[in-house]
Amino acid sequence: MKRIGVLTSGGDGPGLNPCIRAVTRMALGHGLEVMGIERGYAGLMDGEIIPLDARSVGGIIGRGGTFLGTARAPEFKTPQGQREALRNLNRHGIEGLVVIGGNGSLAGACALHQLDFPVVGVPATIDNDAVGTDMAIGVDTALNTILDAIDKIKDTASSHQRAFLIETMGRDTGYLALMGGIAGGAEMVLIPEVETTLEEVAQGLLDAYVRGKAHCIAVVAEGYKPGTQAVADYLCERQEELGFEVRVTVLGHIQRGGAPMAFDRILATRLGAAAARELQEGNHGHIVGLIGNQIALTPLEGILIRHKKLDLSLGELGKIMEK
Repeated sequence: MKRIGVLTSGGDGPGLNPCIRAVTRMALGHGLEVMGIERGYAGLMDGEIIPLDARSVGGIIGRGGTFLGTARAPEFKTPQGQREALRNLNRHGIEGLVVIGGNGSLAGACALHQLDFPVVGVPATIDNDAVGTDMAIGVDTALNTILDAIDKIKDTASSHQRAFLIETMGRDTGYLALMGGIAGGAEMVLIPEVETTLEEVAQGLLDAYVRGKAHCIAVVAEGYKPGTQAVADYLCERQEELGFEVRVTVLGHIQRGGAPMAFDRILATRLGAAAARELQEGNHGHIVGLIGNQIALTPLEGILIRHKKLDLSLGELGKIMEK
């Protein structure tokens, strides 16, 4: 193998740039050429491919986002899209590919692997729902952003004796909401994995008020049903009874941005370097992850047959801490 490619795909998050940097410099250190693919699978299908050298990735370790860019590319799921991607890889002499991204991106990597193209995947998703790793790139920094917001909102909530619904990302999983709620000392966490009725939410606010709390913080994953606004509307209708005025803060894409924290920089560097090394050694068709603080390989096919479940025992810990 003489030349490899690297791309970032799907949702962005802190740590993607350090990972690209690690892939590039490890590959160069092993005598490989490196090509950067812009805008993920969309750029791969369109042939947006540029050479990378050590200076190309200089100064990016502390930058958020991805300097290669990223995009959603539903066309890549089609046989025609995958053929176009393979054509462009071959046109540029790329013999192996590192794909950095979440479940959708890694499923795309698996599709290329099943077409006999050498691929290694690196899990990077702030939802931390990718198989093959205890922690995905971007999670720690996103959690620290959420924690900072909770701490600041708690200050103003206490000053005005209010209840705040703080919505985090997490369309399909409540990981960020649960961990952010535990770390931030929230009184309540609402996640899609656990059914919680509006009446139970109201009772939680009332209990906090009766216990003499100066505030009530509920962290809500965006995927929780019936949704943050529905909760707010219901609580506002019962405001006199519950004691707290209710406010809503949607954190939104602030969770994806910002300079990666130390943990994410180190994790991204370890996983990116390992991905480049595995490709160079001819060991492809895997996800490179961190399990028990050790680099571990999981077959890419695992992304198709397994779903990483949230440890709901942590929810019980959170409930005890709420008191």
